[in-house]
Amino acid sequence: MIDAIASGADISKAAAGRALDSMVEAVTDALKKGDTVNLVGFGSFMVRERAARTGRNPRTGETINIAAAKNPSFKAGKALKDAVN
Repeated sequence: MIDAIASGADISKAAAGRALDSMVEAVTDALKKGDTVNLVGFGSFMVRERAARTGRNPRTGETINIAAAKNPSFKAGKALKDAVN
């Protein structure tokens, strides 16, 4: 990814690496705050809440409680979907 950014933006690999790290950190920080990150034409990063539930240990058959969790999620934008298809 760093090589692609460096060649596409005509910058050094070190600068491309810092830019990529900065972007990933910005998205992570926004998701920690509960915000949604929209990249027009590419897609949206968001946090989805998963409720607590009960599960079953497949080895013993014992019922276990699975805690609620927040999961990062990505929804592809129309331009990305069209480019892939």
